[in-house]
Amino acid sequence: MNILKRVAAVKSNLIYQVKQISKPSIPLNSYETNAFKIFINDVGLLAAKAELDVKTLLDGSEIFVEFKGAFTEQYVLQEMVARGIQSFYWTSEGIAEVDFVFRHKSEIFPLEVKAEENLQSKSLKVYSEKYNPPIAFRTSMMGYRKESWLINVPLYAIGTYFWKD
Repeated sequence: MNILKRVAAVKSNLIYQVKQISKPSIPLNSYETNAFKIFINDVGLLAAKAELDVKTLLDGSEIFVEFKGAFTEQYVLQEMVARGIQSFYWTSEGIAEVDFVFRHKSEIFPLEVKAEENLQSKSLKVYSEKYNPPIAFRTSMMGYRKESWLINVPLYAIGTYFWKD
């Protein structure tokens, strides 16, 4: 997609551009790099564009295994956008990547998205050791779970959990 088409698609909310940050400091947009991820504006449209049929989604077939992570990230971003939360992502020179970094009130939080019940969060651990956020978040198919440095929010609750006052 050329630059003019991408800018038009972003401005018309057909796609979302999640920009990379070099470090999680306020204001986050001051630490944007030139890298970004593009997300379509709707999970259903993403599935249609990928030509996934309902049976593949419901059965969790082998074909869907590779795509689940992207599909789940899309869902989480869609929930964040619906609540007016601006998201970024963070990487550590190819060692780690945190799916979303966002500001809530005066704090910055990392959010790792897991499509399954796999609770390993190596990238989140790298981020947390480097920047020491007040708490790190992960969303997955597992239930609510709180540890000293991390809270796992069930995927089904992601749309309401962070945005309660």
